Amino acid sequence: MFKFKPTITVATIALLAGAACAQESEQKRSGSETISFLAFGDSGYHYGYQKKKLWEEPFRTLEAFEADYRADWREDKKTPSEFQMPSLYFHPEMGGYIMRSGQQPVADAMKAYCEVNACEFGMMLGDNIYPDGATLGADGIDDDKRFEDIFTIPYQGLGADDPEFRIYTALGNHDWHTSREGAMAQVDYMEKSDQFYMDGIFYRVKPEAGNGDVELFVIDTEVLLSGVGYPEAILNEDGSEMKGTGPDDIDEWAKPINDAERNMVPWLEDALKNSTAKWKFVVAHHPLWSTGGSKFEQAKALRELLLPTLCEYADVYFAGHEHSLEVHTDTCETTPQGKREKPLLHVLSGAASKERSTHNKFAAFQAEAYPQQTAHYVRGMIWGFTHVELKGDEGVVRVISTPTDGSGEPYVEYEHKFENRGH
Repeated sequence: MFKFKPTITVATIALLAGAACAQESEQKRSGSETISFLAFGDSGYHYGYQKKKLWEEPFRTLEAFEADYRADWREDKKTPSEFQMPSLYFHPEMGGYIMRSGQQPVADAMKAYCEVNACEFGMMLGDNIYPDGATLGADGIDDDKRFEDIFTIPYQGLGADDPEFRIYTALGNHDWHTSREGAMAQVDYMEKSDQFYMDGIFYRVKPEAGNGDVELFVIDTEVLLSGVGYPEAILNEDGSEMKGTGPDDIDEWAKPINDAERNMVPWLEDALKNSTAKWKFVVAHHPLWSTGGSKFEQAKALRELLLPTLCEYADVYFAGHEHSLEVHTDTCETTPQGKREKPLLHVLSGAASKERSTHNKFAAFQAEAYPQQTAHYVRGMIWGFTHVELKGDEGVVRVISTPTDGSGEPYVEYEHKFENRGH
């Protein structure tokens, strides 16, 4: 449709594509052989909903915020010379500085991008509500208002020209923080929504736009991880993994409570194995691979649980959790069936509202210690989302950013081509 350049604005795309682009986009929306969709995660950071501690002890000066952020940087064993500050917002009611929210700018960027490129459905990859999910009013705010502020207002108009457009949703760890009842309140809202979609905390669904060729398998990795436990992630000074003394903190109410939740992994294997879809995408919150340096114990636990099934039956694993944009592949050589001709693609799209840096020392360690994975693209301290386009046996995932100035202008940063794994 257009000649790719490392960074392209939507305006440039439109100029390059002209009338042909508009015609092609219309054909995609009307159900041609091309299938296109969005994937974005960690989207629920809103100025109206902040941690209680920040309300009680706000950072009243830029210097105070920076001092605290530098302390965290040192504690995380990141290289001091690489220090970066996030973009900041002065919260007038709080009387202090907090991280700027990218929720509305990213939503605006997706709408702008989808004016030029077909977007037939979306995936929301968890941590949909910060800081602690729905509260059933325990924080003095009615959840109906919370849902309107965090779901209805930002994404109003996204997919509005397509009555079949839905955002297929997974829960993340923050969505569970208040209570199981709070998590279920969000599920109930999504199940009744005309724009979003859930069918319990884990489910399978064939989006209408996929014409039966695409099936999503949405799992709840917070419940999965809470059921098995994992140690705290600790790094050595050189960025290598230190053996954690664990276990890390988990919310007791997120542990599996019935046979269905306890058997989520066998359910996933059976569902994938018996799927008639050509493209099989597993949608979750926690990544299998990332470069933030603070989630690797969770990732290791998930690889042990999920990788044999994903390598055998899935085409792509989508996740968020880390507030970065990353594309990895895994050769599957550590699974019982061994290395595959076509690697498993892992798309990490967790930058839909909050910035976080990656960890260069940990990334270097991971590349050497785990040669089965390749990090094709990694960028932190960014707002953005991903867009996937499928045609025939081939697909392309595009990593798209938007500036932290809040303009909502989308920029194509990177694209990665992949093939159907032919299960």
